[in-house]
Amino acid sequence: MKSLTRRVSKIKTVPQKKRDGPGISRRSFVKSLGGIGAGTVFLSTGIAKRAAAQYGPVYTDGLSAEQLTDMYTTMLKIRLWETKIKDLILAGGFRGVAHLYVGQEAIAVGVCSALRKDDYIASNHRGHGHLIAKGGDLGKMLAEITHKATGYCKGYGGSLHITDISLGILGMNGVVGAAHLFAAGAAYGIKVKGTDQIAVSFGGDGSLQNSFFTSAANAASAWKLPWIAVIENNAFQIWVRSSDVYGTQDLARRADGFGIEGRVVDGNDVLSVYNVARYAVEKARAGNGPTVIECKTYRWYDHYGAGGARIGVDGAFGLGYRSDRELRDWMAKDPIVRFRKFLVSEKVLTEERAEEIVAEVRQAVEDAAKFAEAQPVPKPEDGLLNVFAEGSVPLHNS
Repeated sequence: MKSLTRRVSKIKTVPQKKRDGPGISRRSFVKSLGGIGAGTVFLSTGIAKRAAAQYGPVYTDGLSAEQLTDMYTTMLKIRLWETKIKDLILAGGFRGVAHLYVGQEAIAVGVCSALRKDDYIASNHRGHGHLIAKGGDLGKMLAEITHKATGYCKGYGGSLHITDISLGILGMNGVVGAAHLFAAGAAYGIKVKGTDQIAVSFGGDGSLQNSFFTSAANAASAWKLPWIAVIENNAFQIWVRSSDVYGTQDLARRADGFGIEGRVVDGNDVLSVYNVARYAVEKARAGNGPTVIECKTYRWYDHYGAGGARIGVDGAFGLGYRSDRELRDWMAKDPIVRFRKFLVSEKVLTEERAEEIVAEVRQAVEDAAKFAEAQPVPKPEDGLLNVFAEGSVPLHNS
């Protein structure tokens, strides 16, 4: 042990990068990671180079205080909007099915913060957070999910099909894994048009188990498409633990078979997610092909609905396929609380300002709920709008 101590003490540290303005220092970012390689990046030039080759550059150095605050605010929007949906379900003021995103906010915000408005995302059944992170309107989303005529899809899409092409949102989808194929198709269109846009697909750990991902990954690799697949590994496929059906611990290794680079990241650390997403985005814009990013995380609620949940209480307890202790352990790793502590420690926010943002977002969610409640339901004849066929078709006797 003494010889090891002497060896480490002789290693020279790399000088901290000079900070300009309110961005995050490289040293502070690394301290915040706490994961693999976080404590070794700055031990020596050689180690730093190897770490940069494996994990990519630290893009978070360039984030301003305004950008960081926006990320925190957007994470809160997702959390409080989804919590409102949960409470509406329990109060009986909601018709239909909703798959809640609570606990996974750092992934949507980290990824979408690295995108431009004209970049595309294709989402899955647990996709409200992706839409909010891409700029979706809280009121129109809530109007849609409660089947109102002024919702994103005029009340006919519901929770699983919210779409806004003007924001690059290709829509949510209830078919597991289909988002990967949609985004790869959009990436192929980008390649044909010759623009520098990006197409991102979001899918859970179960989204790798079908031909949608296989077809998308094969095409993206062969043609170097600007496609990024984000795998949100929240430990369960409906009610089945992922480790019971996968033979590999890191699902990103599935990308190796297609010749695609795979990255694994702490999905509860928004800065880590942003950093790897920014790397994948710049790589794709430069024409260097796709990336698969696996984000390790955990959902706080049941697969869908609000079983085991209570109004005004976070988390769904008493579910038979997981223990309450496991849930509490993951709730202790709350990505929003974690990010808030970091921003306060970096003096980007004060505790008082952070609380003000919570109050502002809470009011915005309540305003969205009031807006949605006041909206009209679709007219019966509206069911004939936006269909391929128009006019009447005469009946024929066979």
